Amino acid sequence: MTEHLHIVAFDVPWPADYGGVIDIYFKARALNHLGVKVHLHCFEYGRKPAQELASVCHEVHYYHRSTGKRHLLSSLPFIIATRTSDVLLKRLKADRHPILFEGLHCCALLDHPDLRDRHKVVRTHNIEHDYYGNLAKVETDPFKRFYFQTEARKLHRFERQLKHAQAIASISAADTRHYADLGLPAHHVSAFHPNNEVSIRSGMGKFCLYHGNLAVGENNQAALYLSDKVFSGSEVPLIIAGNGASAELRAKVHGRRNIELREGISTQEIHELIAEAQVNVLPTFQATGIKLKLLAALHMGRHCLVNGHMVVGTGLESLCRVENTDRRMRAAVTELMAIPFNDAEVSRRTKILSADFSNRAGAERLLAILFGTSN
Repeated sequence: MTEHLHIVAFDVPWPADYGGVIDIYFKARALNHLGVKVHLHCFEYGRKPAQELASVCHEVHYYHRSTGKRHLLSSLPFIIATRTSDVLLKRLKADRHPILFEGLHCCALLDHPDLRDRHKVVRTHNIEHDYYGNLAKVETDPFKRFYFQTEARKLHRFERQLKHAQAIASISAADTRHYADLGLPAHHVSAFHPNNEVSIRSGMGKFCLYHGNLAVGENNQAALYLSDKVFSGSEVPLIIAGNGASAELRAKVHGRRNIELREGISTQEIHELIAEAQVNVLPTFQATGIKLKLLAALHMGRHCLVNGHMVVGTGLESLCRVENTDRRMRAAVTELMAIPFNDAEVSRRTKILSADFSNRAGAERLLAILFGTSN
């Protein structure tokens, strides 16, 4: 019998060009490959309807996300109050298919009485109140900082609504433990991503790479950290690639002989840089969820140098060089620039990533949760 599934998405997941929508798009594609008929519901607020979604979904519906400032006064978090729809509720009520809510963002209807008897699963991408609290810590604009702080408090309060879900599908082992500690039925289903196999180029690269959406505060902070603390005074070339760089970051790298900022760059160009780099340097100051850029670097890139926050609780610790001080990270850069990436390391990555981080394995795990066969 063909299985049908509703997925409620916080954004239009095409193009699949940032963390959350990458997970949603490749999840839908992997489920489709297993024969699931996906009924995708997208909140739209800038990204256009995408014909590409029709190839992986049984049907696709779009809903306007109302982002008016009045929602800031709601007792609900802004990211939730702005994503609800009577039309969506009507469509969900029209059948008995399971419902996968993508993130707390989409959970406004989770406790609705008309959905009380439905099998509902929430896919968590982060521990959202921790994520927003950390965004507040690195934000310099007073209004934005206040917004992040307020949102963090509301999200922490809203988290109790997860009791209305039959299961939580968490993106990392650490997040799974968090929800299990709250008494929730939490299961680890790792991130879905565009990489089907480990494919690493032979030879040596000539530069280090940091990549990410630079408009996000934590990525801007990481890029500034590398510029100030790790590559300052170094002869090793660093490329910082991504869009939305801050004025502070642009000023910081201007005139630096060994640091190049590349903006206005496509996903394909990012992938090319990941493959060409000798070292993908990926520090973060938020130990939340799992970073899809790390999975991309491990599937396509040579050496991966990270700090503990990037890999804690992910199961990827053994595949990276982990250093937690400026001095040790700087020394590791110099060391790794001189070491070829060998076949034994490729085999080790392939074994771990194919077992625990493949899209097919994740889709099979998710199907068990959604259709009631998980333990």
